[in-house]
Amino acid sequence: MDAELTLGHIVGFLLETPIFSDLEPAGLADIVGIMQVQRLRPGQVIFRQGDAGDAWYVIYDGAVDVLHDGISGRVRPVARLVARACFGEMAVLDGSTRSATVRSSRDTVLFRFPRGPFQELLDEGNLAAYQLVLGMARVLSERQRRLTAEIHGLLDDAERQVDEGEARMRELVDRYR
Repeated sequence: MDAELTLGHIVGFLLETPIFSDLEPAGLADIVGIMQVQRLRPGQVIFRQGDAGDAWYVIYDGAVDVLHDGISGRVRPVARLVARACFGEMAVLDGSTRSATVRSSRDTVLFRFPRGPFQELLDEGNLAAYQLVLGMARVLSERQRRLTAEIHGLLDDAERQVDEGEARMRELVDRYR
């Protein structure tokens, strides 16, 4: 894997990654300059729900599981993300704590973009950093639309079950009158 991680390979990979697709190769120089490479073994936690949002990530190789600690204390899987997916951007954008736990599901290589240096690029008016924020907004918007569709589907199912339950109750009441 180390032989693949040349600067040219990293830039090529990022330009083929949706969140980076609108950037010019020259604009990537400052972004790659703040990037850190993080290697993980299966089961390693990248961050936990409630942690401070100190970085956002792009998966270069491998996969991660996104987990949410429910009210009952039960951990629920939310998603499995693979190469070219980004995560952790919400907490970096709004300064909130992590909304989920993320851990590697197999040997994984991540590109880590620390919040402080990324914020400095934004403060300097770095065009590539602003383009990435726009890319993050698009990713978050897509996730929100998908989530909204899932919620509507669940609500439709619940409404259908209530309607069916009411119909059965009427049948029972009519039968025993």
